[in-house]
Amino acid sequence: MSEPLLQAVNLQCERDQRILFRELSFSILPGTVTRVEGPNGSGKTTLLRILAGLNHGWSGELNWCGASVAGQREVFLRNMLYLGHRPGIKSLLTPMENLRALMAGRRPVSDVTLSQALQGTGLAGYENVPCRNLSAGQQRRVALARLLVADEPLWLLDEVFTAIDADGVKALEALLQQRAAEGGAVLVTTHHDLALPGMHRLVLGAGGVTDER
Repeated sequence: MSEPLLQAVNLQCERDQRILFRELSFSILPGTVTRVEGPNGSGKTTLLRILAGLNHGWSGELNWCGASVAGQREVFLRNMLYLGHRPGIKSLLTPMENLRALMAGRRPVSDVTLSQALQGTGLAGYENVPCRNLSAGQQRRVALARLLVADEPLWLLDEVFTAIDADGVKALEALLQQRAAEGGAVLVTTHHDLALPGMHRLVLGAGGVTDER
């Protein structure tokens, strides 16, 4: 059996004097897509932000490849890609400029490759248009183009299907399946009716969690 890429042990998080989850333990294995499920307010976004290092109001243990994340923070961040429910792009920049900025500090990627990624998300002809002039769906596609040049083994994706049309949904579903087939791991929250073959489910709710595989 493969060693987990990411392992959570007894996570607990409280917000506004309300416990979102406690004694939450799970493992994310290579080659898997895991959907985080639960009612509104159950802590889905909070959980992903904790895993990405963006929320510090929690207790428990996180391990990356068998060792504590706390002791190898830079290694973990280099191997993790987080996309939030907001596109996270600069409206004054063009799609090409935004994608360059998103890749900055990660690894060098040619403009040809970046242009191909934008074309792959349906933005051919919009590469140099300021993002403030794009629709909400097109702005989301700018952020999703980042996935087409990503080599991080772990993807944390929060509501990335928002504002995407039917063709975009199909393309994104196929991309997640492809990523798992290549040995990567994806943890995703979505209100979209996502049902990929072999998909795992991590269900949050009042009083606990169920990890269904």
